Amino acid sequence: MKAFSEACERNKEPILAVLQPLLQKSQAVLEIGSGTGQHAVHFARELPQLTWHASDQAKHHPDLRERFAEAALPNLRGPVLLDVSQPDWAVLSVDFIFSANTLHIMDEKMVADFFAGVAKLLPAQGQLAVYGPFNQAGQFTSEGNARLDAWAKSTFPGGGIKDLEAVLALALNHGLNLQQNHAMPANNRLLHWLRD
Repeated sequence: MKAFSEACERNKEPILAVLQPLLQKSQAVLEIGSGTGQHAVHFARELPQLTWHASDQAKHHPDLRERFAEAALPNLRGPVLLDVSQPDWAVLSVDFIFSANTLHIMDEKMVADFFAGVAKLLPAQGQLAVYGPFNQAGQFTSEGNARLDAWAKSTFPGGGIKDLEAVLALALNHGLNLQQNHAMPANNRLLHWLRD
């Protein structure tokens, strides 16, 4: 039985509402950390003009392949093998990168590798959108996020909710300029950057 995420079901429509206007001029998206594949299927179905490339570590591929086979969407590709810690990512021609609920399960080095890889892959004027929880000024923004942080730290080595200010500085160091910082349901944010 393939993996299923209640959180993906709850947040897919609010995320899509923010992504749709950003994707109007895009042709191909790479999703980093596709997980269960629920976002990939939903967004590829709702955005048929785009090619949606799903990616994740190998352990998630069986569930992703099963879900994608059931969906049978002509614009949904993958899963591509992608580990942000590896120096060479899959060579894809994309103008938009999306990732949801990934940074808090990464350690600090992986987050740095994530932004370095994104900057290397995106063309000039390419876009990045990252959804998930962030701390502000070193503080949790809700009790729920404090519980999520404790879970992430106990489950993933080096995991935990990252500070928004540190993430923005890291992105800027890689030529990614913040365009929008959207408040989302359940104390999440959707950050949108443009590549220099």
